[in-house]
Amino acid sequence: MTAFSLDRRHFLLGSAASLALSTLDTSGLPLGSLAKTYRVALIGTGWYGKSDLFRLIQVAPVEVIALCDVDQHQLDEAGKLVSQRQKSGKVPKLYGDYRKLLSENQLDIVLIGTPDHWHALPMIEAVKSGAHVYVQKPISVDVLEGEAMVAAARKYGKVVQVGTQRKSTPHLIDAKKNIVDAGLLGNIKHVEMCCYYHMRNNGNPPVEPVPAFFDYEMWTGPAPKRPYDGLPHIRWWRTFTEYGNGIMGDMCVHMFDTVRWMLKLGWPKRISSTGGIYVQKEGKSNISDTQSALFEYDGLNCIWQHRTWGTPNNPDYPWSFTLYGDKGTLWASTMSYDFIPEGKDGPTKGEKIHKDVVYEKEKYPEDLNEDRIELNAAPATRLHMLDFLAAIEKNSRPIADIEEGHISTASCILANLSMKTGRPLVYDPQKREVVGDPEATKLLQRPYRQPWVHPTRQV
Repeated sequence: MTAFSLDRRHFLLGSAASLALSTLDTSGLPLGSLAKTYRVALIGTGWYGKSDLFRLIQVAPVEVIALCDVDQHQLDEAGKLVSQRQKSGKVPKLYGDYRKLLSENQLDIVLIGTPDHWHALPMIEAVKSGAHVYVQKPISVDVLEGEAMVAAARKYGKVVQVGTQRKSTPHLIDAKKNIVDAGLLGNIKHVEMCCYYHMRNNGNPPVEPVPAFFDYEMWTGPAPKRPYDGLPHIRWWRTFTEYGNGIMGDMCVHMFDTVRWMLKLGWPKRISSTGGIYVQKEGKSNISDTQSALFEYDGLNCIWQHRTWGTPNNPDYPWSFTLYGDKGTLWASTMSYDFIPEGKDGPTKGEKIHKDVVYEKEKYPEDLNEDRIELNAAPATRLHMLDFLAAIEKNSRPIADIEEGHISTASCILANLSMKTGRPLVYDPQKREVVGDPEATKLLQRPYRQPWVHPTRQV
């Protein structure tokens, strides 16, 4: 195995085993024997696509060969930024169609940072072309897309890492090891998860002509085509069910995935959800502003709640999860964790434990000048990229393997389907159907807009 570097906390908890990584110098390149230089492409050069790519450039020897985006302005800007970041100083080849990019380049790694409705097809085509893939969460907009993505990764023998980087977040790794796995919580029999951010974009912008630099037909792809009412980047597309699965698909997937990792949970036995647009009815947005969901396991309920209005129940943990055990409680988020013991007879003798997020501003000063960067998430994403690369080197499963990403994503999609149908749903991942519910089973696959064809497991 090639020795990748890390001059900070260096435990990666993978699906097969922990992996110790050696020290990186300040350039982010390996010390000692040279690692392979990976040929990389990015599909979707918006905010988070570039952020993922820049984190990869920081920790591994890569050459960014190509970029793809349907917004020519965004694409050109990304090309310039990448040339300033990568060692060669070269501007990557620029494409407006991911299919052309994949057919014309021999790639080791493809990053996918597109909106949710454009995750499945590029990921499947990328592994077919011979590349390993890092795909953003949620992995799909419907359940059967996710099934096809898992099947493609397995058929072509490629590593697919999902951008659920909470599992590579230093203080959450610490919480798992030293609080949960150490037994400080005792028997964990209840979980609560939430998001109270006011992040639901809403409004009534007028329909307008599509600008010449933006290929709206290609951007829409297999999704229903809405009248064009301005560039959909960042937040606008997320507010429509045509392109994603709302706050449930965007934010619950992170927290639920982290809880499943911490507690070693698989598919829920039953999923139910209620909610809707209760308060913010004035704009075009059609995702829920209020929603509750229940993911049931044997002897354990995992409950989700989001509101995009009002105040959080705990101002210190507005987007978080809480594990309740008979010996204590763990509050955790992307920013910190707090362990609160029950009584004074346990291992901590009644002492609370608090840990904060790890920042790396001194080690990576370029982070401070990056537009819209999430400084708290950057160290986690770097670790996540290193885990991805280690899995490629070892031909093993990464910590956020596509199958785990599928379980978390599909569970959130099923919650939305429960809200839509008004009844609990039991999903059978072997038969790929909702048990005893033909109507809900039909909703596992959304219709694709022609000429795009929905992927199947026979990829």
